Amino acid sequence: MSSLPPCGLYRTRRALGTTIPEGRLVYFHNHGDPGPGLYLPSGWSVNRARWHAHGTPIPNPEWAEHLEPLHSEGLYRVREAFTCCDKRCRTFEEELLVQLGYNGTAEPILFVPEWTPTGLRFPTTGTVVAQGRLDLLVPLKVEETQEPSEDRAFVH
Repeated sequence: MSSLPPCGLYRTRRALGTTIPEGRLVYFHNHGDPGPGLYLPSGWSVNRARWHAHGTPIPNPEWAEHLEPLHSEGLYRVREAFTCCDKRCRTFEEELLVQLGYNGTAEPILFVPEWTPTGLRFPTTGTVVAQGRLDLLVPLKVEETQEPSEDRAFVH
């Protein structure tokens, strides 16, 4: 299939078939066996979505037109101070370290890691933020490993 978007996180703009509703967080994989497909979250670990092993193959490239690209999950720094929403419930100060994650309806959530005596702790509760405010974040490069740590909530 030609003109497919890159692999990554998306929000569905409309229902796709009978298995993927409108307004859902999905991972789009543009190649593989049996071909391009959409994967729904199977759960979350350390505020990052985990994906079902079996996805829904897209029947034609037009399905991809209904995918809204999202910022990648991960660690960011705040480039310029901003509030979470128009209600101004939470302010994220300039240079603050934050972790970006999403819920099942693809709402962005910012988690603020904290230093503790044993290392960096990632909270399980965050703040939903307006999508447009994500442009005030700068992604950080962090090496990844697939090896489980003894305590998944801490970075030692």
